[in-house]
Amino acid sequence: MTSEIQQADTKKSGAFLYLVCLVAALGGFLFGFDTAVISGTVNLVRHDFNLNAVTEGWFVSCALLGCIVGVAASGALSDKYGRKIVLILSAVLFLASALGCMWSGSFTALIVFRLIGGLGIGVASMVSPLYISEFAPSRYRGMMVSLYQLALTVGIVVAYFANAYLLSNAGGNFSGAGLKLILSDQVWRAMLGLGALPAAIFLLSLLAVPESPRWLLLKKRVSEAKAILIRIDGIKAAENEMAAFQAGQDRQDEQGFKELLRPVYRRPLLIGLLLPLFSQLCGINAVIYYGPKILEQAGFALNNALGGQVTIGLVNVVFTFVAIFTIDRWGRKPLLFAGVGGAVAALILIGILFFAGVTSGPWILAGILIFIACFAFSFGPVCWVVVGEIFPGAVRGKAMSLATLSLWIGNFLVGQLTPAFLEGLGAAWTFWIFAGCCAPALLLTHKLIPETKGKSLESIETYWAESFDRASSKAPVNQER
Repeated sequence: MTSEIQQADTKKSGAFLYLVCLVAALGGFLFGFDTAVISGTVNLVRHDFNLNAVTEGWFVSCALLGCIVGVAASGALSDKYGRKIVLILSAVLFLASALGCMWSGSFTALIVFRLIGGLGIGVASMVSPLYISEFAPSRYRGMMVSLYQLALTVGIVVAYFANAYLLSNAGGNFSGAGLKLILSDQVWRAMLGLGALPAAIFLLSLLAVPESPRWLLLKKRVSEAKAILIRIDGIKAAENEMAAFQAGQDRQDEQGFKELLRPVYRRPLLIGLLLPLFSQLCGINAVIYYGPKILEQAGFALNNALGGQVTIGLVNVVFTFVAIFTIDRWGRKPLLFAGVGGAVAALILIGILFFAGVTSGPWILAGILIFIACFAFSFGPVCWVVVGEIFPGAVRGKAMSLATLSLWIGNFLVGQLTPAFLEGLGAAWTFWIFAGCCAPALLLTHKLIPETKGKSLESIETYWAESFDRASSKAPVNQER
C-alpha cells in the first residue's frame, strides 16, 4: 500500500514538474513565433513601405535591438523581484507588441511596436530557461530546459504555417474595411497580430505557477521554497537540495557582478559569452528571417519558398526531440561535437552549391535541412542548458543576462548584415562566412566546456572552485579566488 502511495505521489509531482516547465517554455514559443513570423512579412512590408536593403534590415533587426535592452535589464530585475514577475512582464510586452504591430498606422509605429516586442523576447529568452533550470531536478534538467528549445521550434513552425495559410487566403472577400486591410490588403498585419493569442495564454498561465525555489532560497524564504521542492521531488530530495544550496551559500562571501568576475569564474564566464555568440553567428536566424529570400535566389517562387520554410520548421521540431531524449543520457558535449561539426559541413556544402550554380532541384533546400537538423539537436537546446548550469547561484540571473545578451548581439549582427551580404557578396560567400563563424565552437567545446549531465547546480559550482584550486597549485600562490 505504501509503495502504491509513493508511486501516485511520484506521478503527481512529475505532472506538476512538466506542467510548470511547459508554462515557462511558452516564453520560448513566443520567442520562436516572433522570430519566424517576420520571414513571411519581409517582402510584403518592403513592398508596402518601399524599403531598401538598409531599412529592410532595420525592420527585421530592430526587434533584436529591443531584445538586447530587455536582456540587459532582465538579469537584475529577475534577481531582485523574482523570475515569475519578470516572465509576466515579458508576456505583457509580447501582447502589446502583437496588437500594436497589427494596427500600426506608419512604418515608424511599426518599428516602435517591434522594439516593444523585442523587449519581451529578450526578457523571456533569458528568464524562461533560467526559471526551468532552477526549477527542475538535476536528473531531468537537460530534458526540461530542452522543452524551452522545443517550444521555440514549435513557435517557428506554427508561424510558418500561419504565414503560408494567411498568404494563400489573402485574396478572399472580407466584410468591413478593418478585416479587409488586415486579412487581404496588408496580410502582414494578421501575421504579426496573431502572436497576441499565445501571448495572452502565456500571461494567464503564468498566474498559476510558483516562483523559482532557488530564488526563494536566495531571498531567505525557506519555508516557501521547501514546500515547492517537496511538491517537485519529495521530502528527501527537497532536504538534499536545500542542504546543497546552503553549502554553496556558505562558500560565497559576496554577490553581484564582482563575484562573477573573480578568477575562479572566468572560465564559465568565457563559455557563457562565446557559446551563445557562436550559436547565432552560424547563421541560424539568417535562414529563419530570410529563408524565403534565400530560397527565391535558389529558384523557388514565393509560395513555394514559404512552403520550404514550413519544411525547415518541421525538421527543426523533429530533431529537437533528439536532444530532449538524449541530452541527459549522452551528455552535452557529444551533442555539441556532432551537431556543430555537421552544421559546418552543411554550410560549406550550401555555399558550394550556390557558387557552382546548382540551384535547380531540391539540393539547396536539402543542404539547409541538414544544417537545421544539426543545429536543432546541438546548438539550439544545448546552449540554453549549458548557460543555465554553469554560473554560481548568487549571480545566476545577472550572468544569464550577460550570456543571453551575447546571443542577441550575434543575432542582431546576423539580422542586420544578411541582406547586405546576400546582395553584395552573394549567397555562396554568405554561407561560407557563417561556416567560418561556426567552426570555433568545436574548439570551445573541446577545450573549455565540462560535461555536466546529472550534476546538481551546486556540484557544478563546486567543480569550478576545485578546478581553480588545482590550477592555482601550479601557479603563483598570490592569485585571488
